Amino acid sequence: MHAYFKPVRLAALSLALLAYLPAQAFADDEARRAILELRQQMQQMREQNQQARLNLAAQVDSLRAEIVTLRGQVEKLSWETNNLRQSNNNNNDSGMTANDPQEQAVYDSAMDLYRAGQYQEAAASLSAFLDAYPSSVLRDDVRFYHGSSLYALRDYKLASQTLQSLAKEAPQSTHAADALMVAASCQIELNDLNGAKSLLQRIVKEYPQSEAADTARSRLKLLE
Repeated sequence: MHAYFKPVRLAALSLALLAYLPAQAFADDEARRAILELRQQMQQMREQNQQARLNLAAQVDSLRAEIVTLRGQVEKLSWETNNLRQSNNNNNDSGMTANDPQEQAVYDSAMDLYRAGQYQEAAASLSAFLDAYPSSVLRDDVRFYHGSSLYALRDYKLASQTLQSLAKEAPQSTHAADALMVAASCQIELNDLNGAKSLLQRIVKEYPQSEAADTARSRLKLLE
């Protein structure tokens, strides 16, 4: 009886082992899949954290740009207020008036639009003035406010070009330093910090005694 049952027990043990091995293999596969899923999750978390840091850095840069822009707007309004106070009896910032009454009327109408915050209409009117009166004594005033209107409309590229052109062609203009300041703000909006720094440094160098130079020095510190 002992010799007979021995093969039976062996066969039963073999069947048990065969039943166990697939189960064990299945468990190993599950473990490997779990490990792979965990690794994928960790990789995703790392990527998400990295993206979050990049997004945060972009938000900080955006806030800095907005702060600089707001300061520039406040400063520009302050300059305009001072200019208006200094020219109570004049029709423009330079104190000049056109010889042609019609020319003066066109200028005044365009400036009324600008002061009312109707920048789209002001930009169009000021551009039309430059086309109609290219040699006007009011040309520098018109170019400055045309560029400022474009800045208010967020056409930063054209605004910067217009204002830099004014400063280049009329460096002695009372608007030259301010034109470069607004142009620098445009470059910041365009994410051209090197261009902005160059313009601010130019203000400090070429117009050291101006109010714009004081502002430029402060802004350069922010951009360091």
